[in-house]
Amino acid sequence: MPILLTVVGILTLIFLIVYVKLDAFISFILVSIGIGLASGMGVTAVGKAIQTGIGSTLGDLVLIIGFGAMLGRIVAESGAARQITNVLIGWFGIKNIRWGVALAGFIIGIPLFYNAGFIIVVPLIFTLAASSGLPMLTIAIPMLSALSVAHGYLPPHPSPAAIAGQLNADLGKTLLYGIIVATPAIIVAGPIFGKTLGKYNPKPDPKLFNLRQAPIADLPGVGISFFVALLPVVMLTVFGPLKGLLPEDSALRPVFTFLAEPYIGMLVSVLVAIYALGLRKNSAGEGQTMKMVMKDLEEAIKAASPILLVIAGAGALKQIFNDSGTSLYIGAQLAGVNISPLLLGWGMAAMIRVCVGSATIAGLTTVGIILPLIQAQTVSPELMVLAIGAGSLMLSHVNDAGFWLFKEYFNLSIADTLRTWTVMESLVSVIGLLGVLALNLIIS
Repeated sequence: MPILLTVVGILTLIFLIVYVKLDAFISFILVSIGIGLASGMGVTAVGKAIQTGIGSTLGDLVLIIGFGAMLGRIVAESGAARQITNVLIGWFGIKNIRWGVALAGFIIGIPLFYNAGFIIVVPLIFTLAASSGLPMLTIAIPMLSALSVAHGYLPPHPSPAAIAGQLNADLGKTLLYGIIVATPAIIVAGPIFGKTLGKYNPKPDPKLFNLRQAPIADLPGVGISFFVALLPVVMLTVFGPLKGLLPEDSALRPVFTFLAEPYIGMLVSVLVAIYALGLRKNSAGEGQTMKMVMKDLEEAIKAASPILLVIAGAGALKQIFNDSGTSLYIGAQLAGVNISPLLLGWGMAAMIRVCVGSATIAGLTTVGIILPLIQAQTVSPELMVLAIGAGSLMLSHVNDAGFWLFKEYFNLSIADTLRTWTVMESLVSVIGLLGVLALNLIIS
């Protein structure tokens, strides 16, 4: 009965989101109430579980995602993202431009939410294609594959950060392992696959080529652009291991422990960005006022709020699964299944992604189902985050907003979008899974 209820609940969630077009947060709450009552929980218990699930899931995640949105906004608005791209293109040259844009997309993708990153890099792609004479998609796919990988695999992006929180995975390790796994995924789905797309000749709206951009002289410096964009990575991956190397009585241990907290790392990064990319004057003697910078941060929070609601709804569903006993029952049944938990998590996320379209919903729904299996078996929670994240990117098609964003900006047919964008996303997902399985052999 619990498994049947779970299947019916997931199908109902898909129906409400895909066919009824109901808001994802409302859909999660309705399904949570339905599963709770059908499982025999009382009305008060269902309400309590939903409140607990939302509170425990959001927790410090609100800080991480909120600060992440702010940092991305400043990096984008200041021109630091464009500066990073310009420099990497200069380093790699026209001959190896696909590798340069892939690396640029990855660096830009770490602080930027996917949709924001997409809007930022598209004018750069158009400009590079026009100036280099290279086929547009051979440049676009490497850069966008890197953005997609960062979105699906790496904290502080909402889905991997939320999944890591649910699984009690270390964010620093998740980010480090994620970068290792992301590298081959980006190489295969980006420059290598992108090189095969020269036969496509998209015809974007010419007006998009004329998007207003700041003069080169007004962009922030190279060093500060890279420093601010990569600061969260440095703080998340460096201070955690360092605190463990210090003796208990070391005066620096509490300092490193404090700086190793993910939300502190994000807060420090935002404060540095506010000054270095906002208030500080550029070479033209211009800088923003505090009021202007705060307005940008306000807009960033507005953009992040729908994502937080989706995460909250998924947390409510997870808690209903837990309090109703459904999680324990599913865990007991899955414990006897002769399949790697990593492969199972990837497969569940991929299936929900194909049905729903949203990578975030796919990842968060999967973790609620598979959580008891993680508790019952010895598997790295950090690798499970990456396996679920990779699965959540699988087979993007007509029910995914990213699919239409790519199609419309590059003015492709649906068939050509399936042959390019969908194949790229599927490669990212499959190569990511293979990377997780390979890394599991090394660290287990």
